[in-house]
Amino acid sequence: MTKGRMEAFSDGVIAIIITIMVLELRVPHGAELASLRPLAPVFLSYVLSLVYLGIYWNNHPHLTHAARLVDGRILWANLQLLFWLSLFPFGTHWMGETAFAAVPVAAYGGVLLMAALAYTLLVRALLARHAADSVLAKAIGSDLKGKVSLACYVAGILLAAFVNRWLGMALYTIVAFIWLVPDLRIERALAEHKD
Repeated sequence: MTKGRMEAFSDGVIAIIITIMVLELRVPHGAELASLRPLAPVFLSYVLSLVYLGIYWNNHPHLTHAARLVDGRILWANLQLLFWLSLFPFGTHWMGETAFAAVPVAAYGGVLLMAALAYTLLVRALLARHAADSVLAKAIGSDLKGKVSLACYVAGILLAAFVNRWLGMALYTIVAFIWLVPDLRIERALAEHKD
């Protein structure tokens, strides 16, 4: 089976998720700038989620570009990733509407963690389908960035739930900055493979 169908479906689902999130942004009731102030948490949570969805949207084709074939296991792993990404609008809205209360911030971190785990499972499924000396396997390597991200999500959830919600938010934001630049390991491996 070719990977084009999976890539097109994933792009479409992510576009729908972003559309749902933007529809949650409500127009203020007043005409003054001060009427925007109560909407600040909603807008900030939207921006963070948009960045995260952009990161997944940007890295997903890099990952699948290095793959030659997909099978049922890979399709299911991809669908699981899309499931967790589809919960971003819920987590985003809950966190924004409650002005970053501790439980919604921890729950948002749970969605981030599960999406990252699903992405890791997708990577593992792709690696299982390709040889150990494939371009994909060489590009992924030990995936230190992925492991650090998972640890930060767990720490962020615990900090938000039991210590301080802003510490949790800080960790989620740091992970977003870590991944803001697309994963260039795959691009480098593909370029080396062509030479």
